[in-house]
Amino acid sequence: MPRLFTGIEVPPETGLMLGAFRGGLPGARWVEPSDYHVTLRFIGDVDGGMAEEIAAALAEARSRPPLTLTLDGLASFGGERPHALFARVVPDPDLSELQAEHERILRHLGAEPDTRRFTPHVTLARLKRGAGQDGVAQYLAMQPVFPRLTFTARRVALYSARDSVGGGPYVVEAAYPLEEDPDGLGPD
Repeated sequence: MPRLFTGIEVPPETGLMLGAFRGGLPGARWVEPSDYHVTLRFIGDVDGGMAEEIAAALAEARSRPPLTLTLDGLASFGGERPHALFARVVPDPDLSELQAEHERILRHLGAEPDTRRFTPHVTLARLKRGAGQDGVAQYLAMQPVFPRLTFTARRVALYSARDSVGGGPYVVEAAYPLEEDPDGLGPD
């Protein structure tokens, strides 16, 4: 059974810049830069038939132009017991609308609703329980000023995750282009 999720790929040049933040945090399992992405919807373990239905339904999603995304800083999830270090994605209404569409598609196919609030981000590391809030706070305080990183997302991907510790490697099972004018009809 594949473990699936939808997301937006982080371009290699942006991944290289994010990779500069790797290291110096005890208890961190760093995600490989080639696996950096912005998760839109975690789906979970599904059988092959459902995976095919999901891929087909996503292919029928409405056409959208490329998205410009900006990363503006580092933060962590988990409060006093941090479990992930990430780069924040600046909230964007088009990105939120895309995520909501994926949620609707998956619920229509029978997936349980995702009850977590959508917080767009790029996970850089998963943290062991011993990392602690103080260690993460110290790590964040010692980092140089985070350069705002902007990239254009030109496609959405359906990913599968392989069993591993810390996430990845992730495989793009299907990709759905974001195109300026996919039907050639011009503006509405």
